[in-house]
Amino acid sequence: MWRKGHFMLKFLADSLVYTLMGIQPGTRLGDTLHFFFYDTTKVFLLLITIIFVVAVIRSFFPPERARKLLGHRREYVGNFLAALLGIVTPFCSCSAVPMFIGFIEAGLPLGVTFSFLISSPAVNEVALVMLWGLFGWKIALLYTATGIAVAFFGGILIGKLKLEHLVEEYVYQIKMGEAEMAVPTWKERIEYAQGYTKDILKKVWIFVIVGIGFGALIHGYVPMDYVLKYAGPGNPFAVIVAVLLGIPLYSNAAGTIPIVQALVGKGLPMGTALAFMMSIVAISAPELIILRNVIKPKLLAIFTGIVAVAIIIVGYLFNAIL
Repeated sequence: MWRKGHFMLKFLADSLVYTLMGIQPGTRLGDTLHFFFYDTTKVFLLLITIIFVVAVIRSFFPPERARKLLGHRREYVGNFLAALLGIVTPFCSCSAVPMFIGFIEAGLPLGVTFSFLISSPAVNEVALVMLWGLFGWKIALLYTATGIAVAFFGGILIGKLKLEHLVEEYVYQIKMGEAEMAVPTWKERIEYAQGYTKDILKKVWIFVIVGIGFGALIHGYVPMDYVLKYAGPGNPFAVIVAVLLGIPLYSNAAGTIPIVQALVGKGLPMGTALAFMMSIVAISAPELIILRNVIKPKLLAIFTGIVAVAIIIVGYLFNAIL
């Protein structure tokens, strides 16, 4: 089924670029436009399908139930569940921060809340479906597993350091109420999933278009030698440089993964490319600015350092095994 879909999308892209537009195959412009139209169609079809399914699942776990579930678990179990919860919650770091604040206000352990904060922007339904569509299920699942591992162990380490005193005092003074929510019917779940899918697409479509467009330009016009010279396997510090470059930037997985695809297509090692992506979506500058209103500078620096080191390790690990 997937193979038939691939050939159909390729046929449509071929017909549009090479037949209707009359552009010769193998040219830079032809390769660029073919990459753009093929990937845009494929990504949006995947997003609509997967986000809808995830939204139905998500309707069983509203924030109040999630806080209650995590609050009654042992610390390690809580870290793991928080990392898993991040997969079906906000798709960018800045939208994950308010939920993170709600967890702290509800009295959840600090380490558990950080496991959620790390996982949510980096390992979510958008990242998973796009990685699956562009690189295959093995890369998607390997990335998801390593992302969950980073969130799990990063949260545990922060919890072991006992850094609750580095959270701003006003956060602990806010008490979250125990809201009783009616169980939705299946009709309401479907309506919620439709609305959630539309809402996510409204927020993410521009990142998808820009990301794929930028990736298409890299695919068609950036010489392979240029990429390999500065970030190829010949540079032992390439992963570290990629992470340091990614932190000041801001995007979400939807806008970053197509760029990663193009860079990998030019010869950039998979681990280096994914480390670059993880640093952008998991520890972006806007996220750190928002977090500063909730946690003190020392904890902010510890969080950034732990996640950055973990991402660098993951990057080198991917390069070693792929």
